[in-house]
Amino acid sequence: MAAVQPRAAVLFDVDGTLVDSSYIHTLAWWQAFRQAGYDVTMASIHRAVGMGGDRILDRLLPADRDPDQDATIMASHAAVFSTFWPSLRRLDGARELLAQCFDSGLGVALASSARDRDLAMLRSTIDADAYIHAATSSADAKESKPAPDILAAALAALGVPAERAVYVGDSVWDIYAAAALDIPAIGLSCGGTSEAELREAGAAEVYESPRALLENLAGSAIGTLAASVR
Repeated sequence: MAAVQPRAAVLFDVDGTLVDSSYIHTLAWWQAFRQAGYDVTMASIHRAVGMGGDRILDRLLPADRDPDQDATIMASHAAVFSTFWPSLRRLDGARELLAQCFDSGLGVALASSARDRDLAMLRSTIDADAYIHAATSSADAKESKPAPDILAAALAALGVPAERAVYVGDSVWDIYAAAALDIPAIGLSCGGTSEAELREAGAAEVYESPRALLENLAGSAIGTLAASVR
């Protein structure tokens, strides 16, 4: 029997939104930069996390750098991040939040810029594949966040138009990507970006964590969307 195509959907960022990994990425980039001879502060790196790796390099490294070194730096970041795979933990309420969205009749997609190998590990950490209809990785988009390509790919995989979706993310880059498609965005501050910054970027709502969003789901944009498909 064919699966019923969802009429509305919730898209989720993963790193920092569902998995407690934002600061691990910060450390991994910091080490990768140092190995390449660049001294970049962790605070600057953390504020860029949520962008694609190519954009992080463009934002944080000199414009006149040797571009042939970029691939090595990104590979170094990936290698350092992989050493932390055993330590990855899903954020409180993440699995239950996905399950509730799924049970409400909404399509659920992970709209992540992670590499395929990292995304596979992140999905294992969340342990909620039964509630996920689709997932994107960096391979599914020409441009990385804050460009909306990843979100557009997730919508295409679900067969849901942008006007029938809500996006949940933890960085201002997530909020900007959603705004490019006129998708309402819910911000989570558990990735280390403040509520004020997320709201200034355009988040319609902000919660501390997946658990906090879950506890307020009925009154959120997700709850409104779920009510429309019943």
